[in-house]
Amino acid sequence: GCALIPHITVAITSISDQWFMTPLPETYTLKYYQMMWQQGLAATGIKNSFLFASLSTVVDLVLGLCLAYIITKKLVPFSQWLDALVMVPLALPGIVLAFGYVVTYTGTFLDPLNNPIPLLVIAYAVRRLPYMVRAAIAGLQQMHQALEEASEMMGASKFHTLRKITIPLVFANLIAGGLLCFSYAMLDVSDSLILAMKDQFYPLTKAIYALYLEQGNGELLACSLGILAMVILSICILTSSKILGQKMGELFKG
Repeated sequence: GCALIPHITVAITSISDQWFMTPLPETYTLKYYQMMWQQGLAATGIKNSFLFASLSTVVDLVLGLCLAYIITKKLVPFSQWLDALVMVPLALPGIVLAFGYVVTYTGTFLDPLNNPIPLLVIAYAVRRLPYMVRAAIAGLQQMHQALEEASEMMGASKFHTLRKITIPLVFANLIAGGLLCFSYAMLDVSDSLILAMKDQFYPLTKAIYALYLEQGNGELLACSLGILAMVILSICILTSSKILGQKMGELFKG
């Protein structure tokens, strides 16, 4: 209950019109939810986050499936170490990685001061790759090996078997993993705050931070964007849980 107090406060603030020295707002309004689609910085943050998160999710889908296939089928002798290596981004603080990107790529063609989009997409993808890999591995481990063997015995190539047999059977896991990657990329804080240095590249979380510091309606707009972020995260997590069911909690076991 106490953990929900900040969320409730943000929700009430986002619909408050007059609120001063009273337990609850005197009047309520939804105008800030309308303004966030029209106000420059807020609208830019929403658009940028959807773009960056979508691109990083595509990267995670491709890389995650390939890595999960290699790990599950033990196509390389050090597959167990590869599995552990994929999990490393979960153990590293995001702000440390973000500063590392800035130090490494400043002055190069990937300089975030000029255009942070490539680095933001890479950073989002790397940080969320473990979710996709574990979701794909869970699907591959539940798939019966005989189905792939039957396809190959009939003369199908490994790529054809992967495309026609393997991917359709683990498609639900890929969708669930993709939703997790997308939602957490949408709400990334550390990479967004450090790498996005110009207004036109601000993602959602950086826009919330910038608006909160503005005088006037900035704080109320920031709260509206915060509620939007919570709704997106809730929808993605609930949908992933619905797709995976009880298997949701088993993704990071083993």
